[in-house]
Amino acid sequence: MTKGWTKTDWRVKPRVQMPDYPDQSALKDVEAQLAKYPPLVFAGEARKLKKQLAAAAEGRAFLLQGGDCAESFSEFSADNIRDTFRVMLQMAVVLTYGAKVPVVKVGRMAGQFAKPRSAGTEVIGGVELPSYRGDIINGFDFDAGSRIPDPQRMLQAYTQSAASLNLLRAFSTGGFADIHRVHSWTLGFAEHDKAERYRALSNRISDALDFMSAAGITSDTAPSLSTVDFYTSHEALLLEYEEALCRIDSITGQPVAGSGHMIWIGDRTRQPDGAHVEFCRGVLNPIGLKCGPSTTAEDLKVLMAKLNPGNEAGRLTLIARFGAGKVGDHLPRLVKTVQEEGANVLWSCDPMHGNTIKAASGYKTRPFESVLREVREFFAIHAAEGTIPGGVHFEMTGKDVTECTGGLRAVTDEDLSDRYHTACDPRLNASQALELAFLVSEELSSRRDEPKRVAL
Repeated sequence: MTKGWTKTDWRVKPRVQMPDYPDQSALKDVEAQLAKYPPLVFAGEARKLKKQLAAAAEGRAFLLQGGDCAESFSEFSADNIRDTFRVMLQMAVVLTYGAKVPVVKVGRMAGQFAKPRSAGTEVIGGVELPSYRGDIINGFDFDAGSRIPDPQRMLQAYTQSAASLNLLRAFSTGGFADIHRVHSWTLGFAEHDKAERYRALSNRISDALDFMSAAGITSDTAPSLSTVDFYTSHEALLLEYEEALCRIDSITGQPVAGSGHMIWIGDRTRQPDGAHVEFCRGVLNPIGLKCGPSTTAEDLKVLMAKLNPGNEAGRLTLIARFGAGKVGDHLPRLVKTVQEEGANVLWSCDPMHGNTIKAASGYKTRPFESVLREVREFFAIHAAEGTIPGGVHFEMTGKDVTECTGGLRAVTDEDLSDRYHTACDPRLNASQALELAFLVSEELSSRRDEPKRVAL
């Protein structure tokens, strides 16, 4: 992307939210080993995703990005991958109907192992230890040995990511993603006693599919009804791992991050002169940039210029994360900045990270109503500004966890301890994620004009 850039340039820049490995020799050995491994994704896939994101920025598609807060070694299983993939397919069908455009499906999967933390240490029972930073860096158990950064964990993260991608590719093309099968699962959700408003939309989707079948458009005659494009993404936090998997695209000669189709820069690591921006500016992949309350107009101008100097469509996704009730304080000025610069960006809403609270029971949680409120505020402001709300970004799981309160099944503070499994932040469970898709679909249906369709 940038002349004169090399994948090691980040090493001379200020670094934050990254571990200091005590055994540098072991770290170098792991980096050398990873550098010999095949990339997890390929440049052609990243270019295809970029094209689809460009369509979303113009309102001709819609981005659904979702998945785990932080992937775990201990909870890795085919069932967990399948269940999250399944819910994302269900959400995509519902959103497609509401938006009347294709939905670009990007999972927080096969690489989302590292997490930034608000403090470098944590204290439990009077004992202070380094913070847990994700399974790719150190262990979750609260003991001194587990919390030492271990470079060997990068190799396990690579192996797990490769296995996850292998299964996701099989699910995407092997019949599991057939639209009729996916919608049949959604019909089961709509049968819940309190789901009458969703039942009506679900029935309309059924009518549309029945009409298509009657007209001869089936999975046999239209293979696109039984296969999907599914991409992976993660926060590019651990730069030793990112550098080791960076490759040169044989077609264009440009560097590509081989760790995932899309990578993003977090709100804590978006320093314009920092290591994370330096690495991400040089690869051809689509880049996400989290924008929180402290993002200034000047910061955004500099970051857009660094990360997308050619103003390429589909290259840069701005992921707004402010918190319910605060979107109006921050998003309009950033939207105006983008307009003043004439920048090509895709606007996406992350309603999770600004809405984390501590329940009376002591658990971190996110109220469903706060998540929904931030999404609605995001859509309302874009409608007022005449700009396009192009996507949503959720932390979610296909499992029946009790980590976020509210929703159709009314998870309460008292319920949180029942199935609270996350290693970091609370996630929407399968029911809450699908319910949110129905509600976002209503927003899309009511706020969007009928856009021109495009084949992706």
